[in-house]
Amino acid sequence: MTVRAFFQAAKIEGFQSPYDTIHLKVFYPAQISTGKVEINKANLPVDLEKAPFPVVIFFNGFNCDAQQYQWLAVKLAERGLVVILFNWIAESIPGITSLTPGVDFEKLKPTIYRTVPTAPALPTLLAKVEQLQSEGILAGMLDLQRIILGGHSAGGRVAIENADPHFFPQVAAYFGYGLHTMATLSLGYEPATILSLPDSLPLLLMGGTCDGVIANSSDRYGVSSGNATTSVIRTFQEAIAGGRNDSYLLLLEGANHFSIVDRLDSTLDIPLLDFPATQPQETFRLLMGEIISLFIDTHVRHQSEASLLLEQLLTTANPLIKSFERK
Repeated sequence: MTVRAFFQAAKIEGFQSPYDTIHLKVFYPAQISTGKVEINKANLPVDLEKAPFPVVIFFNGFNCDAQQYQWLAVKLAERGLVVILFNWIAESIPGITSLTPGVDFEKLKPTIYRTVPTAPALPTLLAKVEQLQSEGILAGMLDLQRIILGGHSAGGRVAIENADPHFFPQVAAYFGYGLHTMATLSLGYEPATILSLPDSLPLLLMGGTCDGVIANSSDRYGVSSGNATTSVIRTFQEAIAGGRNDSYLLLLEGANHFSIVDRLDSTLDIPLLDFPATQPQETFRLLMGEIISLFIDTHVRHQSEASLLLEQLLTTANPLIKSFERK
């Protein structure tokens, strides 16, 4: 399937210029013919075979350019999804300007958390999806009741803690890599506190056994152990009750914090915290991309064949899979 993309921009309420604008890249399944007129169009027509399309909104990690996740956006669009990546430069932490997935730290405090959303960009992104449904090349092609939230690192946490039907009823599932919900001490929590998650939608939580960013950030949560997976495992065990058999925990053997990205940006300081991965990034990306795709096909599109393939992929012996749980 051919994949094409186009750009959009939107304003975030409550932020001052120049930090109030996000730039979106929207990927969609396209149809191409041999006609010269069609090829020369700015946007190729939509491939209608799998319309209406569920929509994936992906939140990048801090200081991770959206381009680093284009590989995943293309793979999902090839499966018949519309995928939105975005870049937002803002002062998420006072005095520090960075690429951010958008985190409202005030709303993470003990007396506020889970009473309101923590993702300031999400209402704008959902409004943009509605606009795309009403005008432009994707008009009438989107399934507004099947929106999937996904992300990496801090962006993964934003995705999974805001996939709450009480706030955003159009969200149907959520996934993330390289994240946990352990609470930061500076916000007023006790050491080693795991924050609860919305627990009514299918979840795919993924981590790597060589995640140095998680291991080397333990002190901010009041944890002395530099373990790469304990906080991820505890999130799955304690933040959700499960019971529907649609929540998954997948630990990848030898994957590090940035195994999900395309090209590591060595000019930024965050990669310095990471451990070396034992396999090339492409190896882990191929596996993650397939598992994410089958998870969406199983629990959002309700495809029985995908369910069987996902079960087989997760339960068959694989040197890249350290462990797998479902509840």
